[in-house]
Amino acid sequence: MKKTILITGGAGFIGSHLVRFMVNKYPKSNVVNFDSLTYAGDLERIKDISKEPNYNFIQGDITDLSLLKSLFSSYDFDSIIHLAAESHVDQSIKKPLEFAQTNIIGTLNLLEIARKSWNDKFKGKLFYNISTDEVYGTLGEEGSFIETSKYSPRSPYSASKASADHFVKAYYYTYGMPIIISNSSNNYGPNQYHDKLIPLVIKKIVENRSIPVYGDGQNVRDWLYVGDHIEAIDLIFKNGKIGQNYNIGGDNEIRNIDLIHRIIKICDKFLGRSAMASLKLIKYVNDRKGHDYRYSVNSSKLRRELKWKPKTIFEEGLEKTVINYLNQYTK
Repeated sequence: MKKTILITGGAGFIGSHLVRFMVNKYPKSNVVNFDSLTYAGDLERIKDISKEPNYNFIQGDITDLSLLKSLFSSYDFDSIIHLAAESHVDQSIKKPLEFAQTNIIGTLNLLEIARKSWNDKFKGKLFYNISTDEVYGTLGEEGSFIETSKYSPRSPYSASKASADHFVKAYYYTYGMPIIISNSSNNYGPNQYHDKLIPLVIKKIVENRSIPVYGDGQNVRDWLYVGDHIEAIDLIFKNGKIGQNYNIGGDNEIRNIDLIHRIIKICDKFLGRSAMASLKLIKYVNDRKGHDYRYSVNSSKLRRELKWKPKTIFEEGLEKTVINYLNQYTK
């Protein structure tokens, strides 16, 4: 294991799960969590490990070059796991420049500071970039994206993430920096910010308010339980091949409207309402601009090379997730 690990965005949804996992699994490694604590970041998610001797938190923004220089001068990082990003597609449509600044320039800042800090001597070093399946664009009814599929982003968010991936690869080819990229499907699980689909629907049901559904609700997403994603990240971090991409999918493709129906069924059961009573809350709204129809990634490379597979049965993971949010929203 690397001795000093920088995790950016470690107070976010996926990042907080990863920070806890790494701190607990590798007590001899020093884990530094660097997060700007914007609206989607919350240290409450990881307060249980805040006093651990191998954990440090530093508040800061990856767009702040001088702060990054100070950070790297204070710590001798062996590796970086980069998750910090603006990630809400709707917000990227409204504020594309902010997404470009954080997701592109912020990533480039990290790459350049790491390169100079490591003085182009990369033995034992690693820059691991956590990306998304959205960089590949959209699919029809058939097929799945593989690691060599052409990038074809269709939203400012996915375009910014695709650009970041390209910069990461460019540092591999130009400078020889050891990098790995993984592209995962939609994550779900506890502690996600409430503007994302699953917690948003649950919150609307609890409050008896309209559940907005884009278009006709037929868009298809693949859902990956966050704990399974973290285990995949750990395997790739330790054993992935330098310069490679790995797709991480949950094999749980479902139409948005069908997912909402499942959430309603679980919520109404635990809220003591009559079966599917909350169906009346569904309200179809104008479709999102550039809304991708379907995402699907083929994870066979990760399964074959690193023996990973998702462990969480979707129905069980979804119910566990819904109950977690119900406990929050009904307090």
